[in-house]
Amino acid sequence: MATTTKQDYYELLGVPRKAGAKDIRTAFRKLARKYHPDLNPGDKSSEEKFKQLQEAYDVLSDSKKRQMYDQYGFYSDNLPPGGPGAGGAPGQGDVNFDFGGFDFGGGSGAAEGGSSFRDLFSQFFSGGRGRAGVEEEQEPGGDLEYQIEIDFWDAVRGAVKKLSITRLDTCETCHGTGAVGSPQTCPTCHGTGTIQQAAGKMRFNVPCTRCGGTGKLRTACKTCGGEGRVRRAESIDVRIPVGVSNGGRVRVPGKGNSGTMGAPPGDLYLRVVVKPHDFFERRGNDLYTKIPVTISEATLGAKIEVPTIDGRSLVRIPPGTNSGKTLRLKEKGVPSARNGARGDQYVEIQVVVPPPTDERVRNLMKELENIAPADPRKDLFTKAGV
Repeated sequence: MATTTKQDYYELLGVPRKAGAKDIRTAFRKLARKYHPDLNPGDKSSEEKFKQLQEAYDVLSDSKKRQMYDQYGFYSDNLPPGGPGAGGAPGQGDVNFDFGGFDFGGGSGAAEGGSSFRDLFSQFFSGGRGRAGVEEEQEPGGDLEYQIEIDFWDAVRGAVKKLSITRLDTCETCHGTGAVGSPQTCPTCHGTGTIQQAAGKMRFNVPCTRCGGTGKLRTACKTCGGEGRVRRAESIDVRIPVGVSNGGRVRVPGKGNSGTMGAPPGDLYLRVVVKPHDFFERRGNDLYTKIPVTISEATLGAKIEVPTIDGRSLVRIPPGTNSGKTLRLKEKGVPSARNGARGDQYVEIQVVVPPPTDERVRNLMKELENIAPADPRKDLFTKAGV
């Protein structure tokens, strides 16, 4: 086989050049079902598209063919090992087989038992193996990821939220098999599951490419196009665990895309966005708050109540507390979503100075300055080095 098409195989299948074998296979199966001639009767463009997809997959699914294609931009069975220019005298090196007896086009000159591109695709609905090495088998469902926004208290206390998602669900018409109706005897192999193919003067019994070696044919489900799954919107209740943090992920088992042929579904992952709170600032599982106190409370000391996520909590302000001092309230933070251990709450003291609008206040401040004179900036320039 020689491929000289100008269409880039990776672009044709819609996969990056570094795509793995599974990604290539998944992309091919999806596109092949879309353009399968049996689902597009009389559409020549779909028929030609299917041929191109089969050719692209045949090369990219084979590691040696893919390596040659990546290196030279095309693949040919006639190239010697090492690619163009490797050469070698006739009769030396690898043995060359004549595959002229094979018919890959399905035309009028096809040998008995030859395969056409239509035959190659039937394997997807029969569960057998074909020339391309593809079989309809169980494939686990893929995971889904959505973003959900919650408020501070939902994150701290946990909640149940209703969420609308769109996922691939099992087709109710074919029950996820991708086929409908009773199996029919394959007319190509007459139910034996094998056909003869020739390579030069040699003949081989190989699995029938039309039925995949099963001897039976089934009709593709038109509801899902043979995929076995359909896209469906669903409303679900999601439990938000206690202590989930902003940017955290919540796993909902079994709510991803359904698998094929009875394979298990994937999971749903929720990326959590927590709205900020006006009073509590969360850092990890710790909470940071700012509490205003009066000059007398900061000077003489006091016991005051401060808000916590558990309600009111009594805090002792030591005498002589300056503005900016931080007090720690042990285990008054947020419970960990992982193990339930609680963080701490840190209370930053902010001394509130009374406005000097009252004459008595101004006189008291002046008297205080005379009684206890202080210069809080005396070492300021020394520390600054200026």
